[in-house]
Amino acid sequence: MNVFFEEEGVLKAGVILADHSSTLQVEFPHGKRGKIKAAQILLRFDSTSAGDLLRDAQQLADTIDPEFLWSCSTPNTEIGFEALARDYFGHAPSAVELASALLRLHESSLYFYKKTRGVYRPAPEVNLRAALQGLEKKRVQETQKQMALVDIQAGRMPDWLMKDLNALLYQPDKNTLAYKTLESASAVMHLTIPQVLAHCGAIKDSRAWHEGRFQHEYFGPLPTDSAADLVQNHDRWPKSNAQAFSIDDVSTTEIDDAFSVSDQDADHWRIGIHIAAPGLGFSPSSELDHVARQRLSTVYMPGGKIPMLPDAVINAFTLAADRLCPALSLYLTVKKSDLAVVARESFVERIHVAANLRLHELEPLFEAGGALDGHAYGEPLQVLWQLAKSLAVARGEKDKPPMQFLDFNFTITDDRVEISQRPRGSPLDTLVAELMIEVNTVWGKLLVDSEYPGLFRTQVSGKTSLSTKAAPHQGLGVAQYAWSSSPLRRYVDLVNQWQLVALLSSAPAPFSTSEDDLSLIARQFEVAYDAYNEFQRNMERYWSLRWLQQESVEECDALMLREGMARLKGLPFVTRVTGAHDVSPGTAVRVTVERINLWDITVVCHLKDILGSDPAPPLVAP
Repeated sequence: MNVFFEEEGVLKAGVILADHSSTLQVEFPHGKRGKIKAAQILLRFDSTSAGDLLRDAQQLADTIDPEFLWSCSTPNTEIGFEALARDYFGHAPSAVELASALLRLHESSLYFYKKTRGVYRPAPEVNLRAALQGLEKKRVQETQKQMALVDIQAGRMPDWLMKDLNALLYQPDKNTLAYKTLESASAVMHLTIPQVLAHCGAIKDSRAWHEGRFQHEYFGPLPTDSAADLVQNHDRWPKSNAQAFSIDDVSTTEIDDAFSVSDQDADHWRIGIHIAAPGLGFSPSSELDHVARQRLSTVYMPGGKIPMLPDAVINAFTLAADRLCPALSLYLTVKKSDLAVVARESFVERIHVAANLRLHELEPLFEAGGALDGHAYGEPLQVLWQLAKSLAVARGEKDKPPMQFLDFNFTITDDRVEISQRPRGSPLDTLVAELMIEVNTVWGKLLVDSEYPGLFRTQVSGKTSLSTKAAPHQGLGVAQYAWSSSPLRRYVDLVNQWQLVALLSSAPAPFSTSEDDLSLIARQFEVAYDAYNEFQRNMERYWSLRWLQQESVEECDALMLREGMARLKGLPFVTRVTGAHDVSPGTAVRVTVERINLWDITVVCHLKDILGSDPAPPLVAP
C-alpha cells in the first residue's frame, strides 16, 4: 500500500512499511524512511508505485490550467481535491488524477487559498487580479533586469539605472529593482557595485567614488542663491594706513591672514595681524550662515577641496593682493630693542593688501640665510621672524624638545600624481604659526575679559577639546586659546569673529551663555572635523597607492613600526607586512608590493629583506 500525504507544506508519496493506526512508517522513493501521522495522509493507493505516482501526477498537473479551474469554481465555497478531480476529469478519478488535482490546487496559491489539508477556497476576484498584476510586474521587471545584465556586462549602463545613481552608490534602497539588478551584476562579474558602475562608465573611477561618497554623506550642493544677500559695502569701517602682505601656499584661495610691519616711532614697530572678515558680510541665522554651519569647515584632499563658503563669499573677503579688504586686525606695539610686546589693540577696519607672497618662493630665501636682504619684503619678514621666535620663547617653547614631523605635498596634474616631502617647522612655518597663536590667544583673552561667550580650544592632561569655557591650552603654553584666525575655512573661527566684531562695536553678543547653541556647535564641529581629517588622510593613502601603480613599483623600502606594521618610505602610508610580525620597530626593511586595491585603499606587502636598524630614523607624518 502507498500513501500520498502532506508534510511541512510539501506533498510527498511513499510505501507503507508499518501501519500503527495513528502513525505509519513510510519509505520514500529515494529510499529514506520516516514516520508520519495518519492525519497527514490525503490518498492511499495500490495502482502504481509512489515514485511513478509523483512523476505522472506532476506531469498531468502541469497540463491543468489553474485559471480555468478558478473560473469554474463557486465563489466563497470550499472545494476538496477529490470533488475537483471528479468534476474536471468527468469520471471517477484514478490515483494519478487525484494527485494531479491536488498538486495543481496546492501549487496555485494565487487562485486557491488552502483552508485545511486537501480543501481549498477560490481567491476573491479582486485579490486574484491584484496578485496577477503583481506577478506580471515581477515578470516584466525580471525581463528588464536580465536585459540590463547583458548591457552591464558589455560595459553599457541602461538609462533607467542612471536616474538615481547617487542613491545607488551611497544610500541604496536594497528593495528597488535598480539595486537588485546591480547586486546581480556584482555577483556575476565578481565586482563590487561601485566597480560595476565604473566598468560601465557611470562613474569615472575609484577616486570619483571615494570623493563622491564623502561629499554625499557630509556635504550637500551649495544653494545657487545662497550669497544673494551678501553685504559687500564696508565703507563704514575705517581705512588703515598699513600695507599688508600674506604668506600662503600657491594654491591657497581662502587667504585668511596677512601681516604688516611699520615704524611706530624710533623705538617701536607697529606690527599688524590682519584676519579676513567674512562675518561682516552676513549674520548668524542667515542663509549663508546655514550653509557655513552645515559644512562647518573647508575639506582638503589631494587635488582639490570642498569649501565651507560659496565662492562669492570667498572672493569678496579673501585677502587678495591689490585690494582694500575688510579685516579684523590685531596691532602689536613691539620694542625694537628686545622685541617685547608693550601694547595690543584690536580694530574692525579696511586694510590694503599689497602682495600675496608664496611659500615656495620665500622658503629658499630663508634657508639661504641673508638672501632676504634683496627681497621687497625682506626687512618686514625678518622682523616678523625675530618676533615669532621671541613669542615662542615667551610661551616656553624653548623648554620643549623639538618635534620633527614631515608633511607630504600632493600635486595632481591630468590624473598623474607627484608626491613631495616637506619638513614641518621651517622658519616660515614658525613665523606664521606664532603670529596665529598670538592673535588667537589675545582675542580669546579679550572675549574672556569682556565676558563675551566664545569657543575655546583647550588642552588639559594631553586631551584637546573645544569648549564654551576658557581653559589653558597646555600644549601651546597659553591660558586661553580661541580659534579666530581662519573664518573663511572654519565655522568656529567665524562664530568667534561675530562675537569679537560685536564686542569691538559695543553691540550685544550674537551668541549668549544662556543658550545651548555654542555647545551644540562645539560638538558638531568636533565630530565633523575628525571626519574631515580622516577623509583627507584616506585620500592621501589613496594617492600613495596611485603613485605606486603609476611608477610600477614592485618593491620598496619601509620602516617597521610595531606588530608587523610598517610605513612605506616616502609615502604617508602604513600597512601590514606579511612575514614581518617579529621584526623590531625601527628596522629598515625591503618589501614586495602586490595587489593594490584602490577601492578599499589597501595593498598586500610581503617582507623580502631586512636591511637593519635605521641609524637616523626619518621624519614621520603626524
